[in-house]
Amino acid sequence: MAETVIRNARKVRTGEVISISGDKTITVQITYRKHHPKYGKMMTVHKKLHCHDEKNECGLGDTVRVMETRPLSKTKRWRVIEIVERAK
Repeated sequence: MAETVIRNARKVRTGEVISISGDKTITVQITYRKHHPKYGKMMTVHKKLHCHDEKNECGLGDTVRVMETRPLSKTKRWRVIEIVERAK
């Protein structure tokens, strides 16, 4: 009897391609807002993620959706699911 493997839900984020780092690798900037824990001021937080682009189809300025995955290299832990919007 085959067992089904249940794995945790993977994180999905949306961001903008800010760099095409190398073959099959892009850098995506994720931007979100959060409260400062002590002062309560709203801050804009930027995170850079190195993502795997299997088909090299992403361009600079594209909006993409990325999903967390197993480590693919020293810094790549995310992969591109879809291109939400092409750059103009």
